[in-house]
Amino acid sequence: MKRNSVRIIVILGVISIAGIMGIQIYWIKKAFNIESRKFQQTVFVALNEVAADLAAFHHITLPEENLVKQISSNYYVVNVNSVIDANMLEFFLKSDLAKRKIHTDFEYAIYDCQQNKMMYGNYINVLDKTVDNRKTVLPTYNEYTYYFGVNFPNQTGYLIDNMEIWIYSTVFLLLVSAFFAYALFIILEQKRFSEMQRDFINNLTHEFKTPISTIAISSNVLSEDKITEDKVRYKNYVNIIRSENERLNTQVEKVLQLNKLERGATNLKLEQVELVAILNEVVANFEIKVKEKNGRFELSVPEHPIEIIADRHHLTNIIYNILDNALKYSKEIPIIHACVELSQDIVYLKIRDEGLGIPKEYQQRVFEKFFRVPTGNKHDVKGFGIGLSYVKSVVQAHKWKILLKSEVNKGTEIVIIMPLSNGKS
Repeated sequence: MKRNSVRIIVILGVISIAGIMGIQIYWIKKAFNIESRKFQQTVFVALNEVAADLAAFHHITLPEENLVKQISSNYYVVNVNSVIDANMLEFFLKSDLAKRKIHTDFEYAIYDCQQNKMMYGNYINVLDKTVDNRKTVLPTYNEYTYYFGVNFPNQTGYLIDNMEIWIYSTVFLLLVSAFFAYALFIILEQKRFSEMQRDFINNLTHEFKTPISTIAISSNVLSEDKITEDKVRYKNYVNIIRSENERLNTQVEKVLQLNKLERGATNLKLEQVELVAILNEVVANFEIKVKEKNGRFELSVPEHPIEIIADRHHLTNIIYNILDNALKYSKEIPIIHACVELSQDIVYLKIRDEGLGIPKEYQQRVFEKFFRVPTGNKHDVKGFGIGLSYVKSVVQAHKWKILLKSEVNKGTEIVIIMPLSNGKS
């Protein structure tokens, strides 16, 4: 899939999700407002009935206008124009609100004109019927002389509970949006993997092209009739074929071993090994490449042996891979530092170069399979992008830890943290 096509799909998908969510929020808000107005109208009717019941009980006449006044979204005052019996008020509130199917908690208070304050009545738990000792200070209303106030503290939650269809539709919409977002994520991931695999195949082709060509040329030379007469030349070409064949086999084995490690199909052959000896062996073979570029290798290791439990083959490979990366991404004159440090029962294997370094945005990705740090139009660094991925897989298989520290144009340091052997394999 072309990059522009993916970009258009992502943009349209994000716009679609944002549009749908915006419309849903608009309709939920509108539905909530409708439910709120419906609740307020029902409360007005119920409180009018409460006032009428109180008037009939006390044989008084109610005001003709402004009987019920809404002070806030959930607080109402009712003008009864007479002294109020608290017990009868609570009885009528419970019965008339229940008759109008208003099943939510409420609290009431009666205005005391002599003290000029609201005398708290009671908090009514409609659903669980438990006693609630809270006492809210309800505000007074200066236009009435004899009145009571009713507050619905859980009005918002009650209204939301009555919007079940909207809640279900919103949850369903969120699930659909999440699935759609996940699908977009999968598309982007597949595109990224596709690009990484394409780059891997290109790198694999270029990496194999040189040894295959060298083997082909050497084979043609060896097929000449008189080549056996020149023993030195004959042996040189045989060694070239052997060397290039080992190079190809090493690259193929690296890919296969990485795949096995990721699938957990390779059983590590754990044994007690001497880390310093293995490091010295790898460095001795590797130091030749560094000196060919007029560079230097600085090695600092303890004089006494450092025993760890590891797979010797894989340990050797990861040290070689780290050193190979340090050489590849060094400057014109490579300077590589390697050291082994011991702190209590923890061993630190540190390999540092003074090369190009890795930008911060790529440091978390260098251990990903097939990933290579972009180098613009520069293509002189060979590789498949699996070296550090293999290193991390081996480290994880051993249950070790690996750290990477890097700064652009100052170099990169890789630290492998492993436990010291206790003498048991």
